[in-house]
Amino acid sequence: MSWLTGKTALITGASRGIGRAIAVLMAEEGADIAFTYMSASGAADETAKAVQEKGRRAIAFQADARHLEATEKVVDAVLGELGRIDILVNNAGITRDRLLVRMSEQDWDEVIETNLKSAFNFCKVVSRHMLSQRRGKIINVASIAGVVGNVGQTNYAAAKSGMIGLTKTVAKEYALRNIQVNAIAPGYVATEMVERVDQSHMGGLARLFPIKLMAQPEEIAELVLFFASPASDYITGQVLPGVND
Repeated sequence: MSWLTGKTALITGASRGIGRAIAVLMAEEGADIAFTYMSASGAADETAKAVQEKGRRAIAFQADARHLEATEKVVDAVLGELGRIDILVNNAGITRDRLLVRMSEQDWDEVIETNLKSAFNFCKVVSRHMLSQRRGKIINVASIAGVVGNVGQTNYAAAKSGMIGLTKTVAKEYALRNIQVNAIAPGYVATEMVERVDQSHMGGLARLFPIKLMAQPEEIAELVLFFASPASDYITGQVLPGVND
């Protein structure tokens, strides 16, 4: 039996990159997949098709994860169509990289709201259902930038650091309800978003990686699968970093 047979996963920001890799791998392991995307409808269709090719159901929702009302509508629709949510993966994220002195208020707000507030929204809404079923897995996709910082990414590092704090706190609040909450904090991953990062900002973090600079999305998906599986039932409040501290 596959690890996730009979489970339903909700993944934010899964039209491409890490989110798509997570969706496809979880489908391979037996889960039905619901996911959100912001605007890339063509890419979202490709993710849904890839999941369906694994023999699982796929439902895509175009939604702005920054807004609590939109989050509630997505969760209600997932429960209405798939009946349950066993796994939540908060993966939605953007970058607006600039040195602090050049960073606009809009740059700051958009990244904090998309990368951090969205995780708050989905944790808050999905956990109501998980609390009632007394079981669930929440995995937050943070970043090594949230652990060690990174030049030109004040907003991004702050959001990902906040996600780590969110993870550790929610894990404590829900531990007695059999809901495990963990995070991964990868380094640079070969995705379209990373391709847009100023290369001059990558050198500092590159020195921290003992193996290689770039990971593949499928490698990150394997880590998320571990935290979503029964293998991690006795692990909560942990952050798996992408480098050796």
